[in-house]
Amino acid sequence: MNEKSSPVPKLDRLVHEPARLAILSTLSEVEQVDFNFLLLALGLSRGNLSSHMTKLAEAGYVVIDKRFVGNLPNTTYAITEEGSSALALYWEQLEALRPVARRAPELPTSPAAEPAR
Repeated sequence: MNEKSSPVPKLDRLVHEPARLAILSTLSEVEQVDFNFLLLALGLSRGNLSSHMTKLAEAGYVVIDKRFVGNLPNTTYAITEEGSSALALYWEQLEALRPVARRAPELPTSPAAEPAR
């Protein structure tokens, strides 16, 4: 089966990664959040969150605003229109997989997959 006729949609791998999916999903529900909020809400390490945010920003899916509040650095994030569209498309494509999975033929069980008696 060629790529064009495949019933399986190509998912955006950038969005599909679990941490980035959680980040985009969170950002889609708020106007903006700061680094510490995401750190606590998602349970990621500082380096991991920073790395994912950089990838999302490079793709144009989020904007990063770094500034000082008083003498303390403050970084906030917001999802862009492009990021919102990518997330919406991702969910549509994921939903499109459900009927494909339901139509999949049942495969015969191999002897190795059967429990020992």
